[in-house]
This record gives sequence, C-alpha cells and structure tokens, in this order.
Amino acid sequence: MRAFEEDIRIPSGCAVAAVISRSGERMTAEKIISAMKPMHDRSNGLGGGFAGYGIYPEYRDLYAFHFFFDCRDTRKACEAFLKEGFEVVKGELIPTRKMPEITDEPVIWRYFVSPLKSRLADLQLDEREYVVRTVMKINTEMKGAYVFSSGKNMGTFKAVGFPEDVGLYYRLDEYEGYSWTAHGRYPTNTPGWWGGAHPFTLLDRSVVHNGEISSYDANRRFIEMFGYKCNLQTDTEVITYILDYLLRVQGLTLEESANVIAAPFWSTIAGKEDEYEKRKLTYLRKVFPSLLITGPFSIILGFDGGLMALNDRLKLRSMVVGEKGDRVFVASEESAIRMMEPDAERIFAPSGGEPFIVRVQEGAY
Repeated sequence: MRAFEEDIRIPSGCAVAAVISRSGERMTAEKIISAMKPMHDRSNGLGGGFAGYGIYPEYRDLYAFHFFFDCRDTRKACEAFLKEGFEVVKGELIPTRKMPEITDEPVIWRYFVSPLKSRLADLQLDEREYVVRTVMKINTEMKGAYVFSSGKNMGTFKAVGFPEDVGLYYRLDEYEGYSWTAHGRYPTNTPGWWGGAHPFTLLDRSVVHNGEISSYDANRRFIEMFGYKCNLQTDTEVITYILDYLLRVQGLTLEESANVIAAPFWSTIAGKEDEYEKRKLTYLRKVFPSLLITGPFSIILGFDGGLMALNDRLKLRSMVVGEKGDRVFVASEESAIRMMEPDAERIFAPSGGEPFIVRVQEGAY
C-alpha cells in the first residue's frame, strides 16, 4: 500500500498561471507556455488556453472578436450580421500550426471592429454594453458560432489539448504583450470542448479558474436576470459574467468585487474594528448574497492594465506569487514560477479571500 500511495499524485485540479510587467514591457508567450510544463499532470488534455494583453497595438482602439465557427457558411452568415452593427476594419483567419496533438479544429477567425455610432444612438447604449449584448446574442442564437474573445488590444486563444501544445498551435511565440494568463484544464463534471476551455472572457476581462463552484446554480440564476446567458457547459463561465456585472455595471472596485464573490464570514465582519469597513462589508454581503461563490477555487482575472489573483475564503486551492524586477508571477505551483524566472524573489501565498492585485504603471502601455 505504501508504494502504491507514493505512485499517486493528486494535483488538486487545473493549472493556472500569469505574468505581468509593471512597466508595461511587452514579452512573448514563451515563458508562460514554459510555466505550464511542470504542471502537466494538472491537465488531462481536454482544454488549454492563454490570454494576452497589449498584443494588438496597431488595432488598440478596436474590439478584437475571436470566433469559433463550425463551417464556412456559418462564418459568412455571422460576418453579415456583424456588418449590420459594426464597422469591420479587418477580418482574417487566426494563424495556427498544424499539430497532431490538436485535432477537430473549428474554423478560427478574428475580426477587428468598431460599433456603428448610428446603431448606438438608435439603441441608446454605450459601446461596451452594445458589445456585451452582441456577444450574448451570437453565442446564444447563432448555431455553430461562438465569440470566445471580445476585448480591445487583447485576445484569448484556447483549444482542446494540453496548454503547452495549445500555445505552440496558436503560434503565441510570435505575439508580444505586457501580461499573459494561462490555464490547463482537468474537467471533472463538464465536457471537454473548444468553447469550454479557459480563459473565459467578456470585453477585456478574462478568467482562468481552478476549482469547483458548488453555488453555480444560484449564481447563474441571479446573473441571467441581467441579460447574461450561461450556455458554454462549464461553471467557470459564470465567474466572468459576475465580475463584468460587479465591475462594469455596478461600478464596484476590484477589492469590493472580491469581497462579494469571496465574502468574509459574518464572524470575520463582526470582528472588524473599523466601523466603516464593517458597514461596507455588511452592505456587500446583504446586497449581493447570490453572487457569493462557494466551493474551492483559485482565480486569476486579467483586465486592461492589470491582474487580480483570488482564492476562496478557506484557501482550498493552491496559488503562489513571486516577483523579479518589474515582473510579477502567479501560478498554482512555485515550480511554474521558477520556469518563468529561476531567480524569482519574495515567493508567498496570498491569504484566502484576500485579492492580490497588480497594475501596470499608468501610461506605460
């Protein structure tokens, strides 16, 4: 029995990783791809992906829509739909490498677009809300079409496969960005398919997640009252929509949003000496009770100009942070950080429920 136990490794689910340059220095994805190699056993080949920020500087003012299509006819129909509400500046296949490890590829396309001002005026919407509604409409109503990335000057790249293979497949060594996030998937109760791989994105926000959301049904029912549609067959999708709702719609800060989804226990709130802090935390728990995420999780949120790492309140999933110079590294394991930077310093694990936030210097990207 002893030898059998030593042969078994329980990796506690998926792999997450991220790197960001505080000075906005752009870097290829080679380091973040290498970070996934020592965490190979955290994945099972049913999903891998990356998000890069600052990768489209020549189109920085346009929304970059990344699509999966089931066939050419679906793409043409979706393109016609886009042109009804957007100026389509450029459309092209996303470059890939043919690899035996990546199979059953859909048609993978990207469009750089800008909402038509006349359309925004008719609907009396700001452009970000209009983009969100467009993404929801396509993903819900257009069979065979799926928008898997929709931000400005950023993009998500994902597939069914191990993450180190997915990075090579998308030729991410040819892109440069000031921030990268990565995910290796080990699905336990949802299917492995291209749309179900992480990161999940909406506008410029991307989420990679290791864990299990036991509150998924309550979270989904609440968020779908506000126009979001969860139809991608994995619980992580709802985290992305919750954060969009809290940050963009409700106007909360990152810290306040973290105190909603990983809310302190009532006993912790009661023990706060600062009365203002106590009232604020009480308010957030009472106003957004259905957005508390329960179950073990570690999350990395990528956004325009920064990253946020967050564990569940009991820290039931591992997450480690390291620094070197102007770069900050986050990963499920220290070994992944050492792959990105062997001489990383100040290695530490953020406390459960306490957001770790890194921002790029203002005006640096």
